[in-house]
This record gives sequence, structure tokens and C-alpha cells, in this order.
Amino acid sequence: MNRQAALDQLLHQDHVWDVIVIGGGASGLGIAVDAASRGFSTVLFEAHDFAKGTSSRSTKLVHGGVRYLAQGDLGLVREALRERGYLAQNARHLVHDQRFVIPCYHRWEMWYYRVGLGLYDLMAGRLSFGGTRLLDRTEALAQLVNVRADGLCGGVLYHDGQFDDARLAIDLARTAVDHGACVLNHMSVKSFRKDLGGTITGVHVEDAITGASHEVLGKVVVNATGVLTNTILALDGPDTKDHIVPSQGIHLVLHRSFLPGNDALMIPRTSDGRVLFAIPWHEHVVVGTTDTPVDEPSLEPRPLEEEIDFVLNTASGYLTRKPTRADVLCMYAGQRPLAAPGHGRRSTKDVSRSHKLLVSPSGLISIIGGKWTTYRKMAEDVVDRAIALVNLPARPCITTTLPIHGNVAAEHVHTCDRLGLYGIEADVIHAVHLDDPRTRERIHPDHPYTVGEVIHAVRHEMAITVEDVLARRVRLLFVDAAAAIACSDKVARVIAAEAAHEEGWVAAQVQEFHALARAYQLPVAVETRTFTSA
Repeated sequence: MNRQAALDQLLHQDHVWDVIVIGGGASGLGIAVDAASRGFSTVLFEAHDFAKGTSSRSTKLVHGGVRYLAQGDLGLVREALRERGYLAQNARHLVHDQRFVIPCYHRWEMWYYRVGLGLYDLMAGRLSFGGTRLLDRTEALAQLVNVRADGLCGGVLYHDGQFDDARLAIDLARTAVDHGACVLNHMSVKSFRKDLGGTITGVHVEDAITGASHEVLGKVVVNATGVLTNTILALDGPDTKDHIVPSQGIHLVLHRSFLPGNDALMIPRTSDGRVLFAIPWHEHVVVGTTDTPVDEPSLEPRPLEEEIDFVLNTASGYLTRKPTRADVLCMYAGQRPLAAPGHGRRSTKDVSRSHKLLVSPSGLISIIGGKWTTYRKMAEDVVDRAIALVNLPARPCITTTLPIHGNVAAEHVHTCDRLGLYGIEADVIHAVHLDDPRTRERIHPDHPYTVGEVIHAVRHEMAITVEDVLARRVRLLFVDAAAAIACSDKVARVIAAEAAHEEGWVAAQVQEFHALARAYQLPVAVETRTFTSA
């Protein structure tokens, strides 16, 4: 996947594209994969970088949704469990079984959660990751070494899926390209082209790297921009309806010593009515999340002090070694693009995570709501609607069994080193390491990411900036913000050597990245503030 090759493909297209997709997150990339794999000419434009927004800021779970089960949203749970199974088969290098333990401090809780999660397993059917079982007190303490022992009766162990969200996004982009799609990051849609009847016939785009503008014609245009959906709808024309209810969720990243072992902690009841997870991820622990209504969408939302306190205080109630502000290596926030309920605004934790489609009078299709786990089904629904809307050939969806770029045979999953996350691409990086031993050098001494991975990101994964690399190709910004800042100059120089940039580019990139990354660090001392509840 090479950006210059994609630009050449865009500029030399001699006919109207079948499908134009706006947005390079989970939804947009899934749509590009579905459309291209059905044989439709497809182009995708992402204004920033693939998964720049919400799609790189998840809880790292591919799951049916235990909370949705408790809410009685069985349809969504059933759909998500089915999609979890498909994704586990089609991206074995990225999606794996994660065991969760619910610590129980009342005996009735053990049977309550055992019965509920038994239904969860039953609904998963043949796509189940493993059966739920009860743990006695000794077993629960062995599974969760740092859990509070005082009053512990036992626990419930269940299985769900875990993944790396941004890496999946990159592999979806490459899958779309494998099937003939043109995908471009750092390319923003500025306006729509319309015929005399007001029907959209294309888009005007601007390249953030070169400054060049292009007119691109298409039979159907899809708005898959998540929390920025209303912004794209506004380009189409005035629309006063509240289509999106943004909800912010934050995560704090801690050292692995706060949750030794391979099992995750699930806290089933919190003060805001959500569940809280502490999950092993990239040799660290991700703790979250919150559900805070916000008024304005943002690609770089900031965690609120009340959210930080909530996560730390809730986790401290269950851990013997209690995390403090000084222990937070990274904090990040994302905004969920929830579909607005038809009867007015309500608490975002009660808003369904189901998706819906909106077709504007101009023919613009917008996908609203949804979540990572169901991205494939969302894409299938969008392409089916596009086929009907503009009379494209009625070709069937094939993505339930379509391997995602990097997918490996089951017997080869996690049998190699950390580069197993790249799947079949691990061999390409190993070849870089063998060709030049200097590329085996770590970009930071405390973390495993290598210079060779940076080179691979530039050559094959359309990484353009230091942020592209450190935030979404390797995940250093999302596990240790200080370390990411410390190695940003080194990474900038590797990119510059690959892309023939001059010293001024390096300095500007480092300065820009430092300004961004500081927002991922949690100041240890803060002034006392007063907050109103969400």
C-alpha cells in the first residue's frame, strides 16, 4: 500500500467510480473492503490518517457486549457475537481469545453472572471463544493476582475477543487495496459536485500533503465519518436534525504489574451504571471506560478530570495495589458516534450501539452509530443500500469469509515473536532486519518497536507523519506517551530518510508531535476544580 501509487490510480481513473467513501475509520474501511471485494470500483478519502479518530481509541475488545445483554438488547448481542466469530476467523493474527474474571464479593453474584454469561455463550453458538465457569476464592485470587482479597467469595471466568484496533484498520485498508480499491489518507473532502437536480455526482478533495485539489466523480457517495457525520451532512445542505449523540470514553494505561498474568478484570457495576475493564494489552494494562455526553465532536478529545478520577477510584476499589495519577503512562479519549434516539436526548449509556442508515435527498448515504465489532455487517448493509439506490449490479457480499490482509493459518497464530501482529507481513519486516542489522535497533530502549517497523510503515502502510507511526502503526503513544515523545526525533529522521525530507521537515514534525503527545500525559498535580455531573 503506497500513497503515490494510490494518487496515480486516482489521477488516471478514466471512468466514474462506482463508490466513493468519505472516512477512513472502521466503518469507512469496512465499506471499501466490501464494495471492492464485490468488484465495484471504489475510492476512499480520509482527511487525516486511517483510524485517527474513534477507531484507534477503543477498549480493544471484539465482543458481544455483556452490558448490552444486561440491558436486554439481545438482537445487538447476537449480531455482535456472530461478527466477533467472523473477525476471529478472518484476522487470526490480530483477534484472539481473552479470558475475563469478574470478582464476586457476594455469593449470589457468582450465580447471577454465571447464568447471564451462560446465555452469552449459548448465543455465540459454534463461534464461542470458550465456556464460562465459576471460580472459587483460591482460583479467583490465582487468576487475578492484584485483586482485593478482603470479602472475596470467588469469581466468574468468561471469554471474549481482544484486538489491536488501529492495526486492524491498517490491514482493512490493505485488504481494500488488495481488491483494487484506491485508498488515500491526508485527503479531505471539501465539497460535493451535484447535477442540476441536486443529486451528488462526485466530490472535490484537497491533498493535505501536496496542497493539490481534485474533482472525483462517483455513482454513489457514502459518509462514514463517525462523530463528524454532521459536518459532512452540512456540506450537502442545511440540516438541523441531531443525527449523532457524541459520547466520550476515556482509558488510562498502566504498567503491567498492576494486573500480572494473562487474564483481564471486569468490574460489572460502577457508580455510573457501566462496566469497567482492566485488560492486558501490549505488555501494559488498559483501564476504562467512561460514558460522558459531549456537545462538540473532536478528533483529539481530552479526558475530563472527573473521568480520570472515576477510573482511578473505581479500579482502586478492586485492586490491592491502587493506581495513582503518577502511575498513568498514557491517557486517551475517544468519542462514540451514537445514533440519536428518535424521541429526544437521553443518557448516552442507554443509547443503543446499533447502527442505522440515512439517505439524504441528494443521494448521500450516511452510516450512523455502530461499533468496531459490527463494522463488517454495517459495511454490508451500506453496500446493499448503495446497490439498490443507484442500480449497481446486484453482487452478493463475500466478507463473512474474506481473509483480512495479514491473516495466517490457525496453526501459525502467535507462534512467532511480537511481530506476529503483522501476520504474513512479519516476514517482510524480518527481511528488512536481515538486510540491514541497524534496522533491528529499538526506537526506544524500554519498548520493543524497531526502526525496521518504522521503515515498513512508510513503505507499505502509507505512514506519512511521526504521529501516523507512533500513534497507529506502532502503538507507543497509546502505551507510554513520555517514551513516544523521547523517540520522536529518531522516528522523524527515519521517515525523512525514506521519504527524502529535509531537516526543516524533521524539526516541524517533532514540534508538532510533542504538542500532540503532551495531551496524552497525565499531570500528577492538578488544581482543585469543581465539575458538574454529565
